[in-house]
Amino acid sequence: MSIPDFVKILEVKRYSKNTIESYSSIVKMARHFFKKPLNRIDETELHKYFYHMVHTKKVSYSYQKQIAMALKLYYREMFGKNINLEFLFPSRKPQKLPVVIAKEDVLKIIEKANNIKHKSMIALTYSAGLRVGELIGLKIRDIDSSRMVIHVKSGKGNKDRIVPLSEKILIMLREYYKKFSPKQYLFEGQKGGKYSSSSFNKLLKGAANRAKINKQITAHTLRHSYATHLLEKGTDVRVIQKLLGHNSIKTTMIYTQVAEPALLNVISPFDD
Repeated sequence: MSIPDFVKILEVKRYSKNTIESYSSIVKMARHFFKKPLNRIDETELHKYFYHMVHTKKVSYSYQKQIAMALKLYYREMFGKNINLEFLFPSRKPQKLPVVIAKEDVLKIIEKANNIKHKSMIALTYSAGLRVGELIGLKIRDIDSSRMVIHVKSGKGNKDRIVPLSEKILIMLREYYKKFSPKQYLFEGQKGGKYSSSSFNKLLKGAANRAKINKQITAHTLRHSYATHLLEKGTDVRVIQKLLGHNSIKTTMIYTQVAEPALLNVISPFDD
């Protein structure tokens, strides 16, 4: 059976577009690695593949877990085989604080973007705390200027949510729209259709380098910064949870470790 067949099964089971794209990409990558159909691969070979991904490719904790989940689902749906891959999950996710940049640095990055399209993409991602998949999935009709909200559809977990639309962002978007005239998606590639996440990450990294920001900047850095800056302004953490689309308040609470006003206002004894 082919990968398109796997995609159809996931679509029928109502998996989100982002999950379908991720899982099908993972299966393609595994098939390319083995150079033979996956139903001819035994569990020992799969274990070697995981070793290769972790020690050679240096994949992250989250991506390692995603690979295991995607392949387990593929074997179950396509071949009716229940492969035990749970033990290949990392035993404990490393507790790393999110990378956050100052508001001034966000502005510098936007200013160093090449054109109004790139500036608008970066500014919108930060201003609404969007994931990169949510940004490139936005359609023109999802921007509701009458209510000043953005309809984020099919976010993580296939959930929709509404987030506020900044007045300054609306001005930028109108300027961008007049110049680029997108047809369906709010931001489209050079040949039309949805803009790619890799292209966005590339333009963001280029703007950050030109702005001389000495941190690893990704779309999630902008999202982390959005949440942290809201906390520093005194926004309730449960409101931020809803804005970010988090299932659990525990996920949102990580930002309290980088945005605790009481800690930020402490003066070092050295300054005395």
